[in-house]
Amino acid sequence: MNASLLHRRTLLNRFGLGLGGLALNEMLARESGAAPVAVDRGVLGGTHHFAKAKRIIYLFMSGGPSHLDLFDYKPLLNKRHGEQLPDSVRGAQRLTGMSGNQSSIPMVGSPFKFTQHGQAGATFSELLPHTASIANDICVVRSMFTESINHGPGVTFFQTGSQIAGRPSMGSWLSYGLGAENANLPSFVVLITKGKGGQPLGAHLWGSGFLPTKHQGVLFRAAKDPVLYLGNPDGVDEASRRLMLDRLKELHEHQFAGTPDAEIQNRIDHYEMAYRMQSSIPEATDLSDEPAHVLDSYGPDVRTPGTFAANCLQARRMAERGVRFIQLYHQDWDHHGGLPGALPKLCKETDQASSALVKDLKQRGLLDDTLVVWGGEFGRTNYCQGKISANFGRDHHPRCFSAWMAGGGIKAGSVYGETDEFGYNVAANGLHIHDFHATLMHLLGIDHERLTYKFQGRRYRLTDVHGHVVKGVLA
Repeated sequence: MNASLLHRRTLLNRFGLGLGGLALNEMLARESGAAPVAVDRGVLGGTHHFAKAKRIIYLFMSGGPSHLDLFDYKPLLNKRHGEQLPDSVRGAQRLTGMSGNQSSIPMVGSPFKFTQHGQAGATFSELLPHTASIANDICVVRSMFTESINHGPGVTFFQTGSQIAGRPSMGSWLSYGLGAENANLPSFVVLITKGKGGQPLGAHLWGSGFLPTKHQGVLFRAAKDPVLYLGNPDGVDEASRRLMLDRLKELHEHQFAGTPDAEIQNRIDHYEMAYRMQSSIPEATDLSDEPAHVLDSYGPDVRTPGTFAANCLQARRMAERGVRFIQLYHQDWDHHGGLPGALPKLCKETDQASSALVKDLKQRGLLDDTLVVWGGEFGRTNYCQGKISANFGRDHHPRCFSAWMAGGGIKAGSVYGETDEFGYNVAANGLHIHDFHATLMHLLGIDHERLTYKFQGRRYRLTDVHGHVVKGVLA
């Protein structure tokens, strides 16, 4: 019997990068009465180097916020409003089909006022008074750039490191590498502002791709049951659910003994996590215990489930409960027309809550090890799409745009990178998406070149074969 057991253990350890052996060890531990490991520590079992951050809250503004109307003040555009964009500035760069055939591409200045704030003198639009109030806590990056010129590949690139859908998302990579801090909550949570329009968001953006499925993001809804199919049906109590799961686990383990597929163990883990979440999710998502002054700091929308403000507060609660990656999406930033009327509304929905989140984390001592990121998939053009009017719009612009980061080892109160005087090209310290990902992973203690996964004969990573840690944004 012992020889047979050793032979089987050797086989399983050699199969599936050792996942079979891990599953067998867990089954043997249960049979011997030993307590199983409570928390998944990830494939790395730690970090490659000292980590400044333990988790990320990513505030993604889907649609492409206009950097020229929010963070990157260009008085030259106001001075030369209505003039044609010089060919020497545009060069041979491609335009989208929405403005590429225009006979005229007139430059337009921002209709909004800008003022300087913080020790670095960063400029902020009048639309972002609350963000301006945390100027000394954030690093404004003015020199982001990408190759993506349309929304689908643009958003996918930021979330997965590839313009083509199907790769694991950033949150999945972090869950795979670092595991979880809380065994009763998912390591990767997704929150989407309710009732927004604009470009659709697909599940591939928080999918696990070729990584084990237990690392995919869990979507929380603004509903009585935040997670679909989590609650027990009518007539099924907790004891019945536990009995059913125990019997189902036995069947899965029997299947695993004959077919040692790691995905069977993932299925067991999914069911067990769902069972634990039946008690942890209601507590984590219940805002009724939040003091009135905290609710007020996030703005009046916080009391309405599914708003960006409510999701920001949910993100803080998830962060303090050990969720590794919290992804917020806020749509409708795609202003091809009507920008002067639409942009203030979007900023009103997001500005106060974004700032309150940073302040709330800081007050609770969580900002030091929580990395907060704000940004979209690209910026907007310095010229008008169509003819200039009082309610003009701007086209997509991947050549340069802005984002900001706070906490978790980021150089607070700083500005990184520059664009030219036209706000059209990067002038200094460009920061590509692969560099962005490499830097975020570095802050979480991961060498982006060493966290890989072998799939179809090739080892993949979030940054593919690119990326450098940008030390200029680090504290």
